[in-house]
Amino acid sequence: MKFRPHCLSISSPFERTSLPLLTCLLMLLISGLAWAEDLPRRAQWEARFQFPESQTAGVIVRSLAADSPLAQAGLQVGDHIVAVNGQPILRPEAWSDVTDALVAKQRYALTYKRGQQSEQVTVRFKAQPKEVHEGIDTIYDHITSDYGIRQRVIITKPKGVIGRQPAILLLQGLSCSSIEINADRLNSWTRLIRELVTRSNKVLLRVEKPGLGDSEGNCSETDFNTELNGYHTAAAYLKSLPYVDPERIVVYGNSMGSALAPHFANRFGFAAVVSDGTYVKTWYEHMLEIERRILAFKGHSQSEITQKMNQVFIPLYHGMLIGRQSYQQVIDAYPAIAADNYHAPAHMYGRPMAFYQQLQQFDVAGAWAQLQVPARIRWGTHDWIMSEADNDLIIEILQAAGHQDHVLYKHPGLDHWQTIHESPKNSFNGKPGESDPAVSGVILDWLAEF
Repeated sequence: MKFRPHCLSISSPFERTSLPLLTCLLMLLISGLAWAEDLPRRAQWEARFQFPESQTAGVIVRSLAADSPLAQAGLQVGDHIVAVNGQPILRPEAWSDVTDALVAKQRYALTYKRGQQSEQVTVRFKAQPKEVHEGIDTIYDHITSDYGIRQRVIITKPKGVIGRQPAILLLQGLSCSSIEINADRLNSWTRLIRELVTRSNKVLLRVEKPGLGDSEGNCSETDFNTELNGYHTAAAYLKSLPYVDPERIVVYGNSMGSALAPHFANRFGFAAVVSDGTYVKTWYEHMLEIERRILAFKGHSQSEITQKMNQVFIPLYHGMLIGRQSYQQVIDAYPAIAADNYHAPAHMYGRPMAFYQQLQQFDVAGAWAQLQVPARIRWGTHDWIMSEADNDLIIEILQAAGHQDHVLYKHPGLDHWQTIHESPKNSFNGKPGESDPAVSGVILDWLAEF
């Protein structure tokens, strides 16, 4: 379902309105151009893969659905896919790019090996089912950023509500992961999104990063400024929707999005900030603190950690963030770093060097200092990605600026991925945590205030 302007006294599912005829015709013309061609729908492999233990090119089919297009094309568990449309899969980021760009109905030529035999098949994949929520209108639309990238927006709103409604702009984390809820990606984070959709009683807008979901572009090559502009475009679009009250929009940010949230409240005049799992120092300081915690989890003494920081991680991150070099360039200058570097030659956590080099210049602390609207901040006591000290520092910044309405809640046992753990080390080691309704309950209670 897509919203279009309604003229004169025509009723819509969203509201009943009356517009001057000339204005309405202009709106219809503009909207017709905007929605004339929607984005191609994303597809799924309907299979699971693993990278070869030998670290050679391609991926190994680990499992696949019996009725999947891959199975119907003759692929089997254990087959080794080495190229898609003639492009070799030489690194994990390349496979992620192919997966993110997979769209329905298009032909894909897959080259794979079975034993020593090489085969090629042509496959068309099925469209990913769209979200459906009981009692909720789900609207698939798109915005076009200033960089010319068409990005998917997913808007959800309670059915049958008339007039302008309060709304939430959701800003997600760092990784190249879709913000869409689908059956094969159920975890504590997507459960929280579902709770926001179904229980907040607000319009919720999500925007897919370039190259994710149905969006155009390539997430693994998208820099920070490009991504930020997509969020800016989506925020302006949310404020313009005729069924949204622009004075009652809350920005909810999670992880990286939580650090951007005050910037959006300042820039767009939003009503409040909910910041969930955030940081405030520069990215350089942030990464050095993470490396110290990781080394401690691995059993290093504080003396050993100091040596590692001086010999490896300070030169590595200084070269990358301050010297604006790639990891490979830094390692070429300091070969001893190579043994401890766990990032790709030109990427960190799947994002390019330019992303972090631009992020390094982003003034998170300054955005908090300028904030005038209420702020609700959550830090999990077992979050080993974000530090308690950073969250305490945000409160100090707000207090120093004379900010009056802010809350910092330190959620017992919560890690960075919305899961309850016995310790931060258990979370770091990937031990299964527990889901707790209180995790979403805190956020929903805060959103209900505004």
